[in-house]
Amino acid sequence: MIHISFDKGTILISNISQTQANNYPFLKWDKRVSSFRAMAYHYRNLILSLRKDQIEYLDVAKDFLPQNFSLQIKIEPRPYQIQALEAWINQQSNGVVVLPTGAGKTVLAILAIAKIQRPTLVHVPTIDLMSQWYEVLLKFFGNKIGLLGGGYNQLENITVATYDSALIHVPQKGNKFGFLIFDECHHLPSEQMQYTATSSIAPFRLALTATPERADGKEKLLYELCGGICFQKDIKELEGKTLAPYEVITFEVEMSENEKKLYQESRQIYLDFIRKNNINFQVKNGWQQFIQLSSRSPEGKEAFSAYLKQKKLSQSSANKLNYVWDIIIKHRTDRILIFTQDNETAYLIGKSFYLPVLTHHTKVKEREQFLSLFRQGIYSILVTSKVLNEGVDVPEANVAIVVSGSGTVREHVQRLGRILRAKEGKKAILYELISAGTSEYFVNQRRKMHSAYEKRTLEL
Repeated sequence: MIHISFDKGTILISNISQTQANNYPFLKWDKRVSSFRAMAYHYRNLILSLRKDQIEYLDVAKDFLPQNFSLQIKIEPRPYQIQALEAWINQQSNGVVVLPTGAGKTVLAILAIAKIQRPTLVHVPTIDLMSQWYEVLLKFFGNKIGLLGGGYNQLENITVATYDSALIHVPQKGNKFGFLIFDECHHLPSEQMQYTATSSIAPFRLALTATPERADGKEKLLYELCGGICFQKDIKELEGKTLAPYEVITFEVEMSENEKKLYQESRQIYLDFIRKNNINFQVKNGWQQFIQLSSRSPEGKEAFSAYLKQKKLSQSSANKLNYVWDIIIKHRTDRILIFTQDNETAYLIGKSFYLPVLTHHTKVKEREQFLSLFRQGIYSILVTSKVLNEGVDVPEANVAIVVSGSGTVREHVQRLGRILRAKEGKKAILYELISAGTSEYFVNQRRKMHSAYEKRTLEL
């Protein structure tokens, strides 16, 4: 009889003939233990295949049993949440669900937990999100909810873990959960985080995100580990119903004459180096090629320094501060989030206008205090670099000012999502500040690729 066991993020398959093993291409011979071995995520496929082939087996890999999770509070899901759950179940309870921020991905996950009835591990990227999930799961299930991360190491039948902590524990605990939920699942295909999925035997998987696409194209790995996209709704489909109606306004901001001169000089040095070395950023390794070449000579180091200088000049030109102040005055009665690409600009805005600033340097207690005061209305404005891009629930915010950002569509959809949680009478406005005549224009054009940015107002 074939014997299946769990071993440090893998499954060991013994007492299986070479002929039988050939039917399962994911099995690899491990001469160290004289058994076949596979990454743990192949467990489901192996078990289903053995059953289909009517081959007897002994499974000691699985260390979990069906549970009785009952909802303590009745949920009346929206029609699209019901559709998403059904689509996921029809895809063998594996798949990626794409819903915008504020559309109720957490509610969908709760419905899935109640349906699957297996020990569940929820993965989140930040401590803030871990706390939010903990509170919601405790409210709806009333059971003990485990925590992995932020100093906690407590496993329960429903547990919330940061990706980092799950990664540490999965070699030992990857057989204790039958259901994995990956919130903000676009993080999963990264070089390290993917092992939280590959090293677990969990046969049921739900991945949640507003934007599954990655700049490196590794969303294909996400679909391999969790199943393909089974349901998708975008911001425009839910605007004015589940999400607040919104407007996107772009200002092209003129730099000072001195800033223009410095920008053009720095950009020319950078572009000359790019052209001289035939560096093509349209190919996969273009950026890596630039980094490598720029580190090998004084000319290259000057080019890299010039690249950083022109980028900083466009992202934080002095005149942008004037626009920020004008928008603040215009929306003095609103709750405003101000986003920057870097910490330095965030702190500059905070210092200039005496505003609270949240960055990854902000201590946990201080961050919680800032967010609490914002929700209470004591603070009406928060400045942040990246820590509020995803996950943190700030439904009170209705105005966002993007002073600077990356070229990724995901980041800007996430920032838009921060102000779209519906509230009676609410209309959301996102302002983008673009330095005129700079590369920021092309960054802005890349953002327009997402359907959420099709409706926009351009103000000069």
